[in-house]
Parts: sequence; structure tokens; C-alpha cells
Amino acid sequence: MDVVQFITRIIDKVSAENLVAAGMLFATAFGCALIAYLRTAERYSFAEFFEFALPHAVMTHPSARADLLFYITRKAIMPFLLIPAGVTFVVAVGYATNRVLGTIFGIDQPVFGEPGPVTVVLFTLTMLLAYDLSYYLYHTAQHRYPFLWELHKVHHSAEVMVGITKDRVHPLDELMNRAWDGVIPGICFGIWSLVALNPVELTVFGINVYIMRNILMMDFVRHTHFKISFGRLNAVILCPHWHQLHHSTAPQHYDKNFGLLFSFWDRLFGTLHVPHPNEDFTFGLVDRDVADYQSLSGLYLLPLKKMGRRIARQVRRLRGIPAQPRSGA
Repeated sequence: MDVVQFITRIIDKVSAENLVAAGMLFATAFGCALIAYLRTAERYSFAEFFEFALPHAVMTHPSARADLLFYITRKAIMPFLLIPAGVTFVVAVGYATNRVLGTIFGIDQPVFGEPGPVTVVLFTLTMLLAYDLSYYLYHTAQHRYPFLWELHKVHHSAEVMVGITKDRVHPLDELMNRAWDGVIPGICFGIWSLVALNPVELTVFGINVYIMRNILMMDFVRHTHFKISFGRLNAVILCPHWHQLHHSTAPQHYDKNFGLLFSFWDRLFGTLHVPHPNEDFTFGLVDRDVADYQSLSGLYLLPLKKMGRRIARQVRRLRGIPAQPRSGA
């Protein structure tokens, strides 16, 4: 294969939809950086804006370097893990829900047949709510149960936020999250498959609404230092500044603001904490071994080792074997 064929294949893989989505992501990040800069700067200059958007101390921080290495290696291995699992869990649970409810209520054909525009909109909205509630519940469990927390600590070990910190997620953690996401959204999808034949997600300007959600919820921006608030929309949409509080090491911020897109789950379940305007946060973990999470081995292997130790302690406890004393403690 020559160079021209190689480049042609790459271009063929980049669809117009992906280009538009990438353009919107860049525009959103740039716009938020500009807004945050204009709100805080006393004098305006391109050099100062560049330093504000990409601070030297942040971009050269060991945590930022770890984010970059982790992002590259994770992008290389995740397709092999998640392509088979991407929609398998939702489809499996959806099919089981369809069969069980169809048998109970005697439904063997979709009630309304082909979906119309109203059906598509309602389907999309309910699936968005199902996915968001599913994320909230799993995210809460990640903080409440030590076994899951050992994996989730990879994400919280970031001591600076550089956008791609959003992908600082252990592969096993993501795989388990995908499996859990099959439950609530899968049940929702299964019910809809009884109502309308082959319901499809809504698109906006040709872009799938879930891609639009990922852009509009500013997952990249909320993993930066840009203090972006949505004003009155904060009552519905979780703004970047509120999520940045979730990464804070301050005790009063622990286990707060678990939401993904919508903020009303946190308000409903009592986990909402509203930061002061322009409030600064210190990010990271308070664990003694926090520095060990700033390398690839620490990000990939340390959580598995700690989970193994927890399993071993639990097995010894169940078998009535006294716990072994920790050396150097």
C-alpha cells in the first residue's frame, strides 16, 4: 500500500458527521476558553489568552503528561474491548424486556407500527433520561463501594484538568459501566420496541442527538479549569464549574454533583453542591500514594492490585482467617 492509498483510507474513515462533531467540539472549547478569559482578565492580549487557555504549569504537570500517555494507549486498546460490548448489553436487555412484557401482555407486534416524528422525539428524550439516570446511579456506586472506587480513583487521580482528562477512565471501569448501562436504557429500549417498530434516535442537522449531547454537556470543557456556568439553565443542565467541584479534594465537596448531563438527579437525591461563582478547586486524591497514579503502570495496574488485595481480605474474613498486619503502617 503506497502513501496515497493510506491517506485515502484515512480520509474515507472520516465522515462528514465526524468532521462536524469535531468542529463543534473545538468551537465549544475555544468559545468557553474565550468567555472565561474575558470574564477574568484585566488586560487583553493574544499571548495572555494563550497562557490562560493552556497554562504552562498545567500542561507540563506530571498529571497532564500521564493524561496524554493514558489517552493514547487507551484509544489503542479500547476498540478491541468495547466494540463487541458497545450496544450488546442494551440490545440483550432490550430483547429480553420485549419478550417478557410481550408475553405477559400478549403483544407480538409493535402497537403503533412505524414511528412518526412525535414518537421519535419522545423515544429520544426518554432514552436520554434513561442513560443519564443510569450514569448517575453507577457514578454514585463508584464512590460508595470501595471495590468500584479503586477503579474510579484513576479518574480522580488527575491533579490538573486538561480536557482529555475526561478519558482518564480505567478500561475495566468503562467496560463495567457499559454493562450497567444495558440495564435501565435496555429496559427502556425494550418497552419502546413494543410500542413502535424500529424507533430511531433523533438527529439535529444530521448529527445523532447523543453526539450532540456529548458536545453540549461539555465533557471536554468541564475537565478543564474554565469556570463556565449556564446561569438559570444550571437547574436542568450540569455546568462545567459544578462538575469541577466534583473533582475537588475539599472534604465539603466529597460525593457531590454526580450528574452527567442533567443536574436535577443531584437535586432530587440530595447530592447537589453549588459552588461560589469563580470558586477555585484543588484537584486530585488525598491518598498517600497519589503520586503512583501519574504513570501508565499506576493508572492501569495499581487499581487491579488494590482490588485484588480487597478480594483477598474479604476471602480471609469469610474463612475466619485473622487479617495480616500491615508492615510500615
